Amino acid sequence: MTVNELKASFKEVYGNEAEAVYFSPGRVNLIGEHTDYNGGYVFPCALSFGTCLLLRKNGKQEINFRSINETEIITVPLTDLGTPLAKGTWANYPLGVFAQFLKRGVKITEGYDILIWGNVPLGAGLSSSAALEVVTAYALNDQLGTGYDRTELAKIGQKAEHEFAFVNCGIMDQFASAHGKKDHAIFLNCDTLEFDLVPVKLEGVKVVISNTHSPHKLGDEYNDRVRECQLAVEQLRSVRPELKNLAELTQAEFDEIQSVITDPVALKRARHVVGEVQRTVDAVKELQAGNLEEFGKLMNASHISLRDDYEVTGKYLDTLAEKAWKIEGVIGSRMTGGGFGGCTVSLVKEEAIDTFKEKVGSAYKEKTGLEADFYIAEIGDGAKKCD
Repeated sequence: MTVNELKASFKEVYGNEAEAVYFSPGRVNLIGEHTDYNGGYVFPCALSFGTCLLLRKNGKQEINFRSINETEIITVPLTDLGTPLAKGTWANYPLGVFAQFLKRGVKITEGYDILIWGNVPLGAGLSSSAALEVVTAYALNDQLGTGYDRTELAKIGQKAEHEFAFVNCGIMDQFASAHGKKDHAIFLNCDTLEFDLVPVKLEGVKVVISNTHSPHKLGDEYNDRVRECQLAVEQLRSVRPELKNLAELTQAEFDEIQSVITDPVALKRARHVVGEVQRTVDAVKELQAGNLEEFGKLMNASHISLRDDYEVTGKYLDTLAEKAWKIEGVIGSRMTGGGFGGCTVSLVKEEAIDTFKEKVGSAYKEKTGLEADFYIAEIGDGAKKCD
Protein backbone atom coordinates (compact mmCIF):
# COMPACT_ATOMS: atom_id res chain seq x y z
CA MET A 1 0.00 0.00 0.00
CA THR A 2 1.15 3.56 -0.65
CA VAL A 3 1.41 6.16 2.10
CA ASN A 4 -1.67 7.91 0.72
CA GLU A 5 -3.64 4.65 0.77
CA LEU A 6 -2.54 4.05 4.36
CA LYS A 7 -3.61 7.55 5.34
CA ALA A 8 -7.02 6.91 3.77
CA SER A 9 -7.32 3.66 5.74
CA PHE A 10 -6.41 5.49 8.96
CA LYS A 11 -9.15 8.05 8.36
CA GLU A 12 -11.62 5.29 7.60
CA VAL A 13 -10.80 3.49 10.86
CA TYR A 14 -10.47 6.45 13.22
CA GLY A 15 -12.40 9.26 11.50
CA ASN A 16 -9.44 11.66 11.56
CA GLU A 17 -6.27 12.26 9.59
CA ALA A 18 -3.05 10.60 10.73
CA GLU A 19 -0.51 13.07 12.11
CA ALA A 20 2.59 11.05 11.22
CA VAL A 21 3.72 7.95 9.33
CA TYR A 22 6.78 5.83 10.20
CA PHE A 23 8.48 2.84 8.58
CA SER A 24 10.90 0.15 9.72
CA PRO A 25 12.20 -2.73 7.58
CA GLY A 26 12.41 -6.46 7.89
CA ARG A 27 15.81 -8.04 7.54
CA VAL A 28 17.57 -11.01 6.04
CA ASN A 29 20.69 -12.44 7.64
CA LEU A 30 23.33 -13.40 5.09
CA ILE A 31 25.33 -15.48 7.58
CA GLY A 32 25.78 -15.75 11.35
CA GLU A 33 22.76 -17.63 12.70
CA HIS A 34 21.99 -18.19 16.38
CA THR A 35 25.21 -16.42 17.28
CA ASP A 36 23.66 -13.15 18.45
CA TYR A 37 22.46 -14.30 21.87
CA ASN A 38 25.80 -16.08 22.24
CA GLY A 39 27.77 -12.84 21.92
CA GLY A 40 28.98 -13.53 18.40
CA TYR A 41 29.04 -11.88 14.99
CA VAL A 42 26.12 -11.60 12.59
CA PHE A 43 25.83 -10.17 9.08
CA PRO A 44 22.27 -9.02 8.34
CA CYS A 45 20.91 -6.39 5.99
CA ALA A 46 17.66 -4.45 6.05
CA LEU A 47 15.12 -5.15 3.32
CA SER A 48 13.08 -2.73 1.27
CA PHE A 49 9.82 -4.11 2.70
CA GLY A 50 8.74 -3.74 6.30
CA THR A 51 6.13 -2.26 8.62
CA CYS A 52 4.39 1.11 8.59
CA LEU A 53 2.89 2.79 11.65
CA LEU A 54 0.46 5.71 11.44
CA LEU A 55 -0.63 7.59 14.55
CA ARG A 56 -2.55 10.51 15.90
CA LYS A 57 -2.89 11.86 19.42
CA ASN A 58 -6.44 11.14 20.51
CA GLY A 59 -6.76 13.32 23.63
CA LYS A 60 -7.77 10.28 25.66
CA GLN A 61 -6.14 8.21 28.36
CA GLU A 62 -5.83 5.15 26.13
CA ILE A 63 -3.88 3.69 23.22
CA ASN A 64 -5.84 2.18 20.34
CA PHE A 65 -4.00 -0.44 18.29
CA ARG A 66 -5.37 -1.56 14.94
CA SER A 67 -3.71 -3.63 12.23
CA ILE A 68 -5.01 -3.56 8.68
CA ASN A 69 -4.62 -7.35 8.77
CA GLU A 70 -6.82 -7.65 11.88
CA THR A 71 -10.47 -6.76 12.40
CA GLU A 72 -10.58 -5.49 15.95
CA ILE A 73 -9.21 -2.40 17.64
CA ILE A 74 -7.32 -3.28 20.81
CA THR A 75 -7.68 -0.55 23.42
CA VAL A 76 -5.24 -0.30 26.33
CA PRO A 77 -5.63 2.34 29.08
CA LEU A 78 -2.47 4.32 29.84
CA THR A 79 -2.56 2.83 33.33
CA ASP A 80 -2.13 -0.68 31.84
CA LEU A 81 0.74 -0.03 29.44
CA GLY A 82 3.12 -2.07 31.59
CA THR A 83 1.00 -5.24 31.49
CA PRO A 84 1.11 -7.78 28.62
CA LEU A 85 -2.08 -8.83 26.90
CA ALA A 86 -2.95 -12.51 26.49
CA LYS A 87 -0.06 -14.56 25.11
CA GLY A 88 -0.10 -14.61 21.32
CA THR A 89 -1.87 -11.26 20.93
CA TRP A 90 -0.18 -9.33 18.11
CA ALA A 91 -0.49 -5.99 19.95
CA ASN A 92 1.93 -7.24 22.61
CA TYR A 93 4.80 -6.29 20.29
CA PRO A 94 4.04 -2.54 20.15
CA LEU A 95 2.62 -2.57 23.68
CA GLY A 96 5.89 -4.02 24.96
CA VAL A 97 7.70 -1.05 23.43
CA PHE A 98 5.47 1.39 25.30
CA ALA A 99 6.30 -0.53 28.49
CA GLN A 100 10.04 -0.14 27.86
CA PHE A 101 9.69 3.63 27.54
CA LEU A 102 7.87 3.66 30.88
CA LYS A 103 10.66 1.60 32.44
CA ARG A 104 13.11 4.27 31.34
CA GLY A 105 11.14 6.88 33.23
CA VAL A 106 9.38 8.39 30.21
CA LYS A 107 6.00 9.91 31.00
CA ILE A 108 3.20 9.01 28.59
CA THR A 109 0.34 11.35 29.46
CA GLU A 110 -1.78 11.28 26.32
CA GLY A 111 -3.13 8.45 24.22
CA TYR A 112 -2.71 7.66 20.52
CA ASP A 113 -4.72 6.06 17.77
CA ILE A 114 -2.34 3.70 15.95
CA LEU A 115 -2.71 1.85 12.65
CA ILE A 116 -0.23 -0.84 11.56
CA TRP A 117 0.40 -2.30 8.12
CA GLY A 118 3.28 -4.40 6.93
CA ASN A 119 4.38 -6.43 3.93
CA VAL A 120 6.97 -8.61 5.66
CA PRO A 121 5.61 -12.15 5.16
CA LEU A 122 4.47 -13.35 8.59
CA GLY A 123 6.28 -16.40 9.94
CA ALA A 124 8.91 -16.21 7.20
CA GLY A 125 11.89 -15.55 9.48
CA LEU A 126 12.37 -12.06 8.02
CA SER A 127 11.69 -10.27 11.29
CA SER A 128 8.16 -8.97 10.99
CA SER A 129 8.10 -8.78 14.80
CA ALA A 130 11.34 -6.75 15.00
CA ALA A 131 10.08 -4.39 12.29
CA LEU A 132 6.93 -3.79 14.34
CA GLU A 133 8.89 -3.24 17.55
CA VAL A 134 11.41 -0.88 15.98
CA VAL A 135 8.84 1.19 14.07
CA THR A 136 6.94 1.66 17.35
CA ALA A 137 10.11 2.63 19.21
CA TYR A 138 11.16 5.03 16.44
CA ALA A 139 7.71 6.65 16.39
CA LEU A 140 7.56 7.07 20.17
CA ASN A 141 11.10 8.42 20.24
CA ASP A 142 10.05 11.06 17.72
CA GLN A 143 6.70 11.84 19.32
CA LEU A 144 7.99 12.07 22.89
CA GLY A 145 11.31 13.75 22.07
CA THR A 146 13.27 11.22 24.11
CA GLY A 147 16.39 11.44 21.93
CA TYR A 148 17.35 7.76 22.05
CA ASP A 149 19.83 6.67 19.40
CA ARG A 150 19.16 3.79 17.03
CA THR A 151 21.08 1.30 19.15
CA GLU A 152 18.93 2.12 22.18
CA LEU A 153 15.79 1.75 20.07
CA ALA A 154 16.99 -1.71 19.04
CA LYS A 155 17.51 -2.62 22.70
CA ILE A 156 14.01 -1.39 23.50
CA GLY A 157 12.58 -3.62 20.77
CA GLN A 158 14.56 -6.63 21.97
CA LYS A 159 13.38 -6.19 25.55
CA ALA A 160 9.80 -5.83 24.35
CA GLU A 161 10.09 -9.22 22.66
CA HIS A 162 11.62 -10.80 25.77
CA GLU A 163 9.04 -9.47 28.20
CA PHE A 164 5.82 -9.25 26.17
CA ALA A 165 6.23 -11.93 23.47
CA PHE A 166 8.27 -14.22 25.76
CA VAL A 167 10.95 -15.01 23.15
CA ASN A 168 14.53 -14.69 24.40
CA CYS A 169 15.84 -13.34 21.10
CA GLY A 170 19.22 -11.77 20.47
CA ILE A 171 19.72 -8.20 19.31
CA MET A 172 20.33 -8.83 15.60
CA ASP A 173 16.85 -8.39 14.17
CA GLN A 174 16.04 -5.14 15.92
CA PHE A 175 19.54 -3.80 15.30
CA ALA A 176 19.30 -4.44 11.56
CA SER A 177 15.84 -2.86 11.39
CA ALA A 178 17.10 0.24 13.20
CA HIS A 179 20.55 0.63 11.61
CA GLY A 180 20.05 -0.67 8.07
CA LYS A 181 21.57 1.21 5.13
CA LYS A 182 20.77 0.81 1.47
CA ASP A 183 23.11 -1.61 -0.34
CA HIS A 184 25.03 -2.41 2.86
CA ALA A 185 25.06 -5.27 5.34
CA ILE A 186 25.82 -4.84 9.03
CA PHE A 187 28.81 -6.68 10.47
CA LEU A 188 27.76 -6.62 14.10
CA ASN A 189 29.51 -7.80 17.24
CA CYS A 190 26.52 -8.75 19.38
CA ASP A 191 28.55 -8.63 22.58
CA THR A 192 29.89 -5.08 22.27
CA LEU A 193 27.36 -3.79 19.67
CA GLU A 194 30.24 -2.41 17.64
CA PHE A 195 29.46 -2.62 13.94
CA ASP A 196 30.63 -1.82 10.44
CA LEU A 197 28.44 -1.09 7.43
CA VAL A 198 29.87 -3.25 4.65
CA PRO A 199 28.97 -2.52 1.01
CA VAL A 200 27.25 -5.46 -0.65
CA LYS A 201 28.61 -5.42 -4.19
CA LEU A 202 27.10 -8.24 -6.19
CA GLU A 203 27.93 -7.72 -9.85
CA GLY A 204 25.57 -9.92 -11.85
CA VAL A 205 24.33 -11.66 -8.71
CA LYS A 206 21.08 -11.25 -6.78
CA VAL A 207 20.02 -12.08 -3.23
CA VAL A 208 17.03 -14.41 -3.56
CA ILE A 209 14.80 -15.21 -0.59
CA SER A 210 12.81 -18.45 -0.82
CA ASN A 211 9.79 -18.79 1.45
CA THR A 212 8.91 -22.34 2.54
CA HIS A 213 5.40 -21.29 3.55
CA SER A 214 5.95 -23.50 6.54
CA PRO A 215 5.77 -20.64 9.05
CA HIS A 216 8.20 -20.62 11.92
CA LYS A 217 6.87 -19.87 15.38
CA LEU A 218 9.69 -19.01 17.70
CA GLY A 219 8.98 -19.89 21.27
CA ASP A 220 9.79 -23.01 23.26
CA GLU A 221 12.22 -24.51 20.72
CA TYR A 222 14.10 -21.22 20.36
CA ASN A 223 14.25 -20.75 24.12
CA ASP A 224 15.49 -24.35 24.42
CA ARG A 225 18.47 -23.48 22.21
CA VAL A 226 19.26 -20.51 24.42
CA ARG A 227 19.22 -22.74 27.51
CA GLU A 228 21.35 -25.42 25.83
CA CYS A 229 24.00 -22.84 24.97
CA GLN A 230 23.92 -21.53 28.52
CA LEU A 231 24.46 -25.07 29.79
CA ALA A 232 27.51 -25.41 27.54
CA VAL A 233 28.93 -22.17 28.94
CA GLU A 234 28.33 -23.35 32.52
CA GLN A 235 30.19 -26.60 31.91
CA LEU A 236 33.05 -24.87 30.09
CA ARG A 237 33.50 -22.60 33.10
CA SER A 238 35.00 -25.57 34.96
CA VAL A 239 38.14 -24.85 32.93
CA ARG A 240 37.44 -21.25 31.80
CA PRO A 241 35.77 -19.62 34.83
CA GLU A 242 35.79 -16.15 33.23
CA LEU A 243 33.82 -17.30 30.14
CA LYS A 244 30.64 -15.28 29.47
CA ASN A 245 29.63 -16.38 26.00
CA LEU A 246 30.42 -19.22 23.62
CA ALA A 247 31.54 -16.73 20.99
CA GLU A 248 34.54 -15.74 23.10
CA LEU A 249 36.21 -19.03 22.16
CA THR A 250 38.27 -19.47 19.02
CA GLN A 251 37.89 -22.76 17.18
CA ALA A 252 41.27 -23.93 18.49
CA GLU A 253 40.38 -23.05 22.09
CA PHE A 254 37.05 -24.83 21.82
CA ASP A 255 38.60 -27.94 20.32
CA GLU A 256 41.00 -28.11 23.26
CA ILE A 257 38.37 -27.91 26.03
CA GLN A 258 35.14 -29.17 24.47
CA SER A 259 35.43 -32.51 26.25
CA VAL A 260 34.29 -30.89 29.51
CA ILE A 261 30.81 -30.43 28.00
CA THR A 262 29.25 -33.66 29.18
CA ASP A 263 25.78 -32.99 27.81
CA PRO A 264 25.80 -34.25 24.19
CA VAL A 265 23.13 -31.83 22.99
CA ALA A 266 24.85 -28.82 24.55
CA LEU A 267 28.10 -29.94 22.90
CA LYS A 268 26.49 -29.91 19.46
CA ARG A 269 24.98 -26.47 20.05
CA ALA A 270 28.32 -25.07 21.18
CA ARG A 271 30.12 -26.61 18.21
CA HIS A 272 27.75 -24.80 15.85
CA VAL A 273 28.10 -21.43 17.58
CA VAL A 274 31.90 -21.42 17.68
CA GLY A 275 32.13 -22.54 14.07
CA GLU A 276 29.46 -20.10 12.89
CA VAL A 277 31.22 -17.13 14.46
CA GLN A 278 34.39 -18.00 12.55
CA ARG A 279 32.44 -18.58 9.33
CA THR A 280 30.86 -15.15 9.67
CA VAL A 281 34.19 -13.40 10.18
CA ASP A 282 35.64 -15.27 7.21
CA ALA A 283 32.61 -14.57 5.02
CA VAL A 284 32.81 -10.82 5.56
CA LYS A 285 36.49 -10.85 4.59
CA GLU A 286 35.69 -12.81 1.43
CA LEU A 287 32.89 -10.42 0.46
CA GLN A 288 35.10 -7.40 0.99
CA ALA A 289 37.74 -9.05 -1.20
CA GLY A 290 35.17 -9.77 -3.91
CA ASN A 291 35.42 -13.56 -3.48
CA LEU A 292 31.75 -14.43 -3.82
CA GLU A 293 32.40 -18.11 -4.51
CA GLU A 294 34.13 -18.47 -1.13
CA PHE A 295 31.33 -16.50 0.54
CA GLY A 296 28.85 -18.95 -0.98
CA LYS A 297 30.75 -21.98 0.30
CA LEU A 298 30.59 -20.54 3.82
CA MET A 299 26.83 -20.02 3.44
CA ASN A 300 26.43 -23.69 2.54
CA ALA A 301 28.58 -24.76 5.48
CA SER A 302 26.46 -22.59 7.76
CA HIS A 303 23.31 -24.41 6.69
CA ILE A 304 24.89 -27.82 7.22
CA SER A 305 25.92 -26.83 10.74
CA LEU A 306 22.45 -25.46 11.49
CA ARG A 307 21.00 -28.73 10.18
CA ASP A 308 23.31 -31.18 11.92
CA ASP A 309 24.52 -29.48 15.10
CA TYR A 310 21.89 -26.85 15.88
CA GLU A 311 18.95 -28.82 14.49
CA VAL A 312 16.78 -25.86 13.52
CA THR A 313 16.27 -26.50 9.80
CA GLY A 314 13.86 -29.38 9.18
CA LYS A 315 12.47 -30.88 5.98
CA TYR A 316 11.22 -27.67 4.38
CA LEU A 317 14.33 -25.54 4.76
CA ASP A 318 16.63 -28.47 3.98
CA THR A 319 14.75 -29.22 0.77
CA LEU A 320 15.05 -25.64 -0.48
CA ALA A 321 18.75 -25.37 0.37
CA GLU A 322 19.76 -28.79 -0.91
CA LYS A 323 17.86 -28.35 -4.20
CA ALA A 324 19.44 -24.91 -4.64
CA TRP A 325 22.95 -26.33 -4.23
CA LYS A 326 22.40 -28.46 -7.34
CA ILE A 327 21.53 -25.53 -9.63
CA GLU A 328 24.32 -24.14 -11.78
CA GLY A 329 24.66 -20.44 -11.07
CA VAL A 330 23.76 -20.74 -7.36
CA ILE A 331 26.76 -19.45 -5.43
CA GLY A 332 25.43 -20.34 -1.96
CA SER A 333 22.20 -21.05 -0.11
CA ARG A 334 21.25 -21.40 3.54
CA MET A 335 18.40 -21.03 5.95
CA THR A 336 18.00 -17.56 7.42
CA GLY A 337 16.29 -16.45 10.60
CA GLY A 338 15.46 -18.54 13.63
CA GLY A 339 14.62 -21.66 11.68
CA PHE A 340 11.86 -24.21 12.29
CA GLY A 341 10.38 -23.07 8.95
CA GLY A 342 10.62 -19.67 7.32
CA CYS A 343 13.04 -18.82 4.49
CA THR A 344 16.32 -19.56 2.84
CA VAL A 345 18.62 -16.90 1.39
CA SER A 346 20.60 -17.63 -1.77
CA LEU A 347 23.13 -15.83 -3.93
CA VAL A 348 22.12 -16.53 -7.53
CA LYS A 349 23.66 -15.35 -10.79
CA GLU A 350 21.15 -13.23 -12.69
CA GLU A 351 21.07 -15.53 -15.71
CA ALA A 352 20.19 -18.50 -13.46
CA ILE A 353 17.32 -16.93 -11.52
CA ASP A 354 14.51 -18.23 -13.74
CA THR A 355 15.99 -21.73 -13.73
CA PHE A 356 16.46 -21.48 -9.95
CA LYS A 357 12.81 -20.59 -9.38
CA GLU A 358 11.51 -23.25 -11.74
CA LYS A 359 13.67 -26.18 -10.64
CA VAL A 360 13.81 -25.45 -6.92
CA GLY A 361 10.11 -24.59 -6.86
CA SER A 362 9.02 -27.77 -8.63
CA ALA A 363 11.32 -30.03 -6.61
CA TYR A 364 10.12 -28.41 -3.40
CA LYS A 365 6.46 -28.90 -4.27
CA GLU A 366 7.05 -32.49 -5.29
CA LYS A 367 8.72 -33.30 -1.97
CA THR A 368 6.61 -31.22 0.44
CA GLY A 369 3.32 -30.51 -1.32
CA LEU A 370 3.78 -26.79 -0.65
CA GLU A 371 4.34 -23.90 -3.06
CA ALA A 372 7.48 -21.86 -2.37
CA ASP A 373 7.56 -18.14 -3.05
CA PHE A 374 10.67 -16.34 -4.28
CA TYR A 375 11.61 -12.70 -3.68
CA ILE A 376 14.50 -10.77 -5.19
CA ALA A 377 15.77 -8.90 -2.15
CA GLU A 378 16.50 -5.19 -2.34
CA ILE A 379 18.70 -3.97 0.51
CA GLY A 380 17.14 -0.87 2.04
CA ASP A 381 17.46 1.69 4.81
CA GLY A 382 16.58 1.40 8.48
CA ALA A 383 13.73 3.01 10.43
CA LYS A 384 12.54 6.41 9.28
CA LYS A 385 9.71 8.93 9.30
CA CYS A 386 7.85 9.08 6.01
CA ASP A 387 6.81 12.24 4.18
